Amino acid sequence: MEELYTLEKEVGRGSYGVVFEGHMAKSGQRVAIKRLPCSNPECIELYLQELWAMRATAKNHVNVIALHSCLLQTGPQSLKPLKPGKLPVSLVESVLKGSVVSAPQSQERNNAQANARRTTTSVSSLQDRTNTVQARGKLQDKTELSEPDSTTPQRPQNRARKRPAQREEDQPRTLRCLALWLVMEYCDGGDLNQYLLSRPPDAQHNHSVVRQLCSAVAFLHSLGITHRDLKPDNVLVCVTPKGPVIKVADFGLSKMSEGLVDGDLTRQHFSSTCGSDFYMAPEVWGGLTYTAQADIFSLGVMFWAVLERITFVEEGTTQEQLGAYVCKGRSGWLMPLGEALWENADLQLCIPMKFKRAPPLPPPPGPAMCSLLLDMLASNPDARPSAAQLEARVCSALREDSH
Repeated sequence: MEELYTLEKEVGRGSYGVVFEGHMAKSGQRVAIKRLPCSNPECIELYLQELWAMRATAKNHVNVIALHSCLLQTGPQSLKPLKPGKLPVSLVESVLKGSVVSAPQSQERNNAQANARRTTTSVSSLQDRTNTVQARGKLQDKTELSEPDSTTPQRPQNRARKRPAQREEDQPRTLRCLALWLVMEYCDGGDLNQYLLSRPPDAQHNHSVVRQLCSAVAFLHSLGITHRDLKPDNVLVCVTPKGPVIKVADFGLSKMSEGLVDGDLTRQHFSSTCGSDFYMAPEVWGGLTYTAQADIFSLGVMFWAVLERITFVEEGTTQEQLGAYVCKGRSGWLMPLGEALWENADLQLCIPMKFKRAPPLPPPPGPAMCSLLLDMLASNPDARPSAAQLEARVCSALREDSH
């Protein structure tokens, strides 16, 4: 590792891995280095999906996180670069078999105790599955924001979650491939929550964020990539003198589609219920098959929250997050938009929001943008614009509202 990269410090830790800040040994360029321990087939499948998607995007779009290289760890101090277009055979075999590939017996005995708490989970294939996939934890550095005041709506306790915890088995096994290391561009502005909520509202920056996200998702969909977990946590920010540069990241739940009919990604159907509660589309909440149009709904939730600075506090946390929702009942408990629209497809959303929010606030979106948001948040996926249509419509709506 030292010959190629220098690890400086840990900047983020989640349920699936650790991210370090580092530098390229030759150029000194700052990079983010994500270590993904290959402890069970389900995790390995997510890692391979992320690697495939990031290789497909390469460095071809300014608003999609760039992958510099991937390293394969086979021992405590054994790392080697993975050649472009190649995948570790042992990892693919682990996913296909639904159980991890073992190391030689001597190595297994030496490492058994250290790996006693690793888990294995069976999966049948690399294809999309009907079982639930646990959404990935945050891996980027989470700079703590100020604690929300009493006016900030909070997600109620004891809400049922859609994704079960991973199962443990009694006999964990050691892997030939201990971990994958992904070397990516470094984003110094944190995620979208951190960047926007740590600064006063800025309408120009908000409009720039919306435009850049449209461009990124249009690019991904043009390559046949459906992200399936678009949310502010998975959008990173690079701070530049000209303003924030947005980077869509975290492709562990993404799906790549081949053989599209006339290049139409909306005809490719998925069945795995995955994503994050406040950004999931109604059809995903309902357990129906869905298409890339679910990404458009997630974008709609994010755009509404960014443009009006709508926040909530997730249960078990004290950190504000950007996200739109519906208030239900006299107590005003929060329900994700997708869940509310699944229960009532005729629900009328009030855009811009009518109830009072704490200052400082940006100006509300204009009529053209409000109309577009309603289309993006339609309960019927076919009524939402495609990613290609959305990019043009966003620019047109913002231009129309500016007059």
